[in-house]
Amino acid sequence: ERPKIWLPRHLRQTLVKKVGETINIVIPFQGKPRPKIIWMKDGQPLDSKDVGIRNSNADTILFIRKAELHHSGAYEITLQIENMADKVAITMQIIDKPGPPQNIKLVDVWGFNAALEWTPPQDDGNAQILGYTVQKADKKTMEWFTVFDHYRRTNCVVSDLIMGNEYFFRVFSENLCGLSETAAATKNPAYIQKTGTTYKPPSYKEHDFSEPPKFTHPLVNRSVIAGYNTTLSCAVRGIPKPKIFWYKNKMDLSGDAKYRMFSKQGVLTLEIRKPTPFDGGCYTCKAVNECGEAEIECRLDVR
Repeated sequence: ERPKIWLPRHLRQTLVKKVGETINIVIPFQGKPRPKIIWMKDGQPLDSKDVGIRNSNADTILFIRKAELHHSGAYEITLQIENMADKVAITMQIIDKPGPPQNIKLVDVWGFNAALEWTPPQDDGNAQILGYTVQKADKKTMEWFTVFDHYRRTNCVVSDLIMGNEYFFRVFSENLCGLSETAAATKNPAYIQKTGTTYKPPSYKEHDFSEPPKFTHPLVNRSVIAGYNTTLSCAVRGIPKPKIFWYKNKMDLSGDAKYRMFSKQGVLTLEIRKPTPFDGGCYTCKAVNECGEAEIECRLDVR
């Protein structure tokens, strides 16, 4: 009987477990005589000192009493009977609570507001950081209150602070496993002054998204029959939106009633009405914006 592994459905995607959890993976198989079973991890034979493997006639079991981060990886099980084999792979991701955010700074204080910024934790606990919890405490009571939770950015403005009070702030990181054990906290308090101070917003440099034109879909050489309207098409991208020019044998076609030009969401079309053999030649599309220009060409034959 050929060796065949039946991989349970929940193991066909990454198996995510928390540090300290017990892992018990049962993988049924069939095959006679009793197959030889080989477990590998990340391409190396599995170290049986810290994981247990138990094999029977019908299944193989991987057992880890307490999961650690280093148990993460790609596991491969091979079943062998003489020169026949079956193979499956399992990906395991062990996750832990993340470390605290870093470099927390009180950037500015104005009116009843305080602006904070921080950077992501050094240790994400082997899982994506889902967000942050921001808390404030009045220096007099030092009781912590949550201002934002599941907050995605790494800067925030805490508002509605009370005039004349001083505040400390702290930020926890969060991943699938939960909140970081400790928080990043501001060293100096923010003092909310009693006078009506005016706000000067911190200056953030706007990201420049502009890019020169680039053709993402070329013009294609075409051979068409005289007398039937025909089109040439290509696609372009660029920010800001490029200006488009069409040429035939280097002659500008704008203003020529024989041609219509369309542009819809980056797809550019030149319509040639009832072409004659005279309309054959080399057509060029040129895109221009303040960052640069690009052009593309094709041949049209009219027969």
